[in-house]
Amino acid sequence: MKCSGKNALTGEWITVDSGAGVAIQMVDPVLEPRDTSAVVDYVSPGFIDLQVNGFAGVDFNSPNAPHADIERATRAILSTGVTRFLPTIITGDPGKMLAALRNLAVARETIDWGEAIEGFHVEGPHISVEDGPRGAHPKQWVRPPDAEEFLRWYDAAEGNIRIVTLAPEWPGACAYIEAVTREGVVASIGHTRATAQQIRDAVSAGATMCTHLGNGAGSKTRTEEFITAQFDEPRLAASFIVDDHHLPDDFLMRALDAKGLDRSVLVTDAVAPAMCPPGDYLLGGVEVHLHEGDRVTLRGGTRLAGSALRMDHAIGNVMRRARLNLAQAVLMATTNAARVGRIRGRLRGLQPGERADVVKFRVFGGQVVVSEVYLGGARVG
Repeated sequence: MKCSGKNALTGEWITVDSGAGVAIQMVDPVLEPRDTSAVVDYVSPGFIDLQVNGFAGVDFNSPNAPHADIERATRAILSTGVTRFLPTIITGDPGKMLAALRNLAVARETIDWGEAIEGFHVEGPHISVEDGPRGAHPKQWVRPPDAEEFLRWYDAAEGNIRIVTLAPEWPGACAYIEAVTREGVVASIGHTRATAQQIRDAVSAGATMCTHLGNGAGSKTRTEEFITAQFDEPRLAASFIVDDHHLPDDFLMRALDAKGLDRSVLVTDAVAPAMCPPGDYLLGGVEVHLHEGDRVTLRGGTRLAGSALRMDHAIGNVMRRARLNLAQAVLMATTNAARVGRIRGRLRGLQPGERADVVKFRVFGGQVVVSEVYLGGARVG
């Protein structure tokens, strides 16, 4: 791999070279082009998505998803500039959750570009049972934290669980968080109506992240204690879904200001209809509908059920809606995500020794348009 352009994070003009290896070997400065009116080619670390339930018509929650379909979805995700992602399994039947993790773990080892599947995010089933904060998760499968169940997931995923999202109001939540984090897994707070004290206790037990802060809350004002407590806790990073449906602009800007850009991460929370035409799809055993305008809801209802967002679009959206510059937006989709999600080899950006995951893109009308994608030094798009 040899890729040249303007470093989206630093503004320097560089060439990134991996030689024949999977890691970056050299990052050399180059002269700035004389024609400053030309469209700029930017280079950045490959984007990272810590929450992807499905993509390109493929539901990662299906235990029977064919590996050829998982490969096709992975290629579609790579085309958006995402080079590492976490397929996300939501609340469901215990056996089906295990089977979905096993299926994905085998696919990760066998499909082309399977190394882009960095690990897995389990969102639920230990979340609020209440309508509202439960979101689109099926109520009948919500259940208390169970460290033995976590270990079964861990084994099914061949040790590749990276994030577990739970509601800290459950009895035993703190002991569960301690058990999860002992295995190096990120404990994330989400789909909750916990008190401020329960959130503080969860953080003391080891929780370090908030899953799609402001969503899965069952709140219209987003001013309740369980939101402000997450704002005010400096040990918690937060992920955000920045499409045109999940968060109002005023909340998004307030949340980014409260958490600080260094503790803020973009995720898509994409589901199977992402990059697909409007119609009916599945999320686990839940029927969802993709409407015109890329809004995904429970079928026949108005409650949001994941998104049809792409990470390249999320970067443009957060620039427009939160008035961030390109470097700030890219930071949320790259090194911040690597640090919060503990993605090895991706913490320092475009530096020698880091994984040669690189994306080259231009910006037109405030939107990112990807032109080249490299995964471990190999061009994949």
